[in-house]
Amino acid sequence: MTRTRLLPGVLATGAALVAGLLLPAPAQAAVPASPAVSYTNPLVNQRADAQIYKHTDGYYYFTATAPEYDRIILRRATTIQGLSTAPETVIWTKHATGAMANHVWAPEIHFIDGKWYVYFAAGSSDDVWKIRMYVLESSSANPLTGSWTEKGQIATPMDSFALDATTFVVNGTRYLSWAQKDPAIATNSNVYIAKLTNPWTISGTPTRLTVPTYSWETVGYKVNEGPALIQHGDKVFLSYSASATDSNYCLGLLSAPASSNLLDAASWTKSATPVFTSNAATGQYGPGHNQFTTSEDGKSDILVYHDRNYKDITGDPLNDPNRRTRVQKLYWNADGTPNFGIPVADGVTPKRLSSYNYPDYFIRHFDFRAKLEPNVTNLADSQFRTVTGLSGSGTVSLESANFPGYYLHSKNGEVWVEKNDGTTAFKDSASFYQRAGLADSAGVSYESYSTAGQYLRHFNFLLYVQPVSTTPAKGDATFYQQ
Repeated sequence: MTRTRLLPGVLATGAALVAGLLLPAPAQAAVPASPAVSYTNPLVNQRADAQIYKHTDGYYYFTATAPEYDRIILRRATTIQGLSTAPETVIWTKHATGAMANHVWAPEIHFIDGKWYVYFAAGSSDDVWKIRMYVLESSSANPLTGSWTEKGQIATPMDSFALDATTFVVNGTRYLSWAQKDPAIATNSNVYIAKLTNPWTISGTPTRLTVPTYSWETVGYKVNEGPALIQHGDKVFLSYSASATDSNYCLGLLSAPASSNLLDAASWTKSATPVFTSNAATGQYGPGHNQFTTSEDGKSDILVYHDRNYKDITGDPLNDPNRRTRVQKLYWNADGTPNFGIPVADGVTPKRLSSYNYPDYFIRHFDFRAKLEPNVTNLADSQFRTVTGLSGSGTVSLESANFPGYYLHSKNGEVWVEKNDGTTAFKDSASFYQRAGLADSAGVSYESYSTAGQYLRHFNFLLYVQPVSTTPAKGDATFYQQ
């Protein structure tokens, strides 16, 4: 049923009536297909280039680069957060001499045709930079306890610096993508793709998908590496990492129709700007070398990546051991493209709050005023961390993702995102009792701590704290966590 929405406090004015009639009609939203997830970062300290593989046996498998660059480790747990404290097993150690004796980097584990495979890169004992890609195989059900067989080097047409192998299936075809230096190009590494004949053998001539050319891809080093593929709808997206592995490290993105010939470079479109970069406000630097997994309920895509919590590094960044594995939800824009957002602050990951009665509308801040809008592509404006209420007493506060220390709070009934000034008045105005949704118990409502009986609600797409008594008002005060 359509109902007219009028500006508060000016109900009798003709101007407000005209404005209200222009607003879209509310419609009850279904419970989101991709509900909120909650993780605590960092997931694992001193583990870079991380990959989390969700297997059909109910376990998540975790592997990553150890800072000593001397071994391949595995963990498993039934939840992503459980990987944080899961025991770690060394499944392979570098050779004493020859190939595979140095710089053991970027392992990935995959289950292919009934066997486990680990892809990794390693240098030789006489040249640490003679890095090539290798494969291990295990027939054991449990890859942490099973034996592993070396299947050898992945041969490519160029015998050059090669690393970061990943494999995926699109439309029934298994591909390998990796990073490699072309001696004929003045770059450090480019990203390639080829079909696989078997897990350790490519077929045909590889296709070069991207060369670092943009300014953000060439800081320190000219790097495109760490490819990772995710499919969404009828498109595939290949993220990759760019520039030196310090605070300049970032993610770029390629996209292609899933039905296209992925071995044709012309099928791919490259984003002109990075999609995931350092963020000083949240204290996260050099986010990159990502992979993707899915949440425990299978309903959300999860971004896995590493970064550091400081900007300045003394010496070669590769000798700095403090890259940490982190996770956060990957969101999707209305046009079907991924929205990586920003690397969120350490601690509990933020969530979005969508409207019960306006599907696809989210609480966001704009010029620090809290409002309700659709298509919020500046994702972090619509992400809030649920933290212990500033006034305690069983309450919660909603902290801005991109302005840590700023909270949703009521100011004369209007809701703004402002910095905690430490006063009791501010803390009280930013504290809420989180209740079951007034219009749908699957959602949430937020009752004001300082003005009992009044709730966080939207009206004319602006946020207020007001009394809620009518059925439409209860809908206005109900939100879904995403």
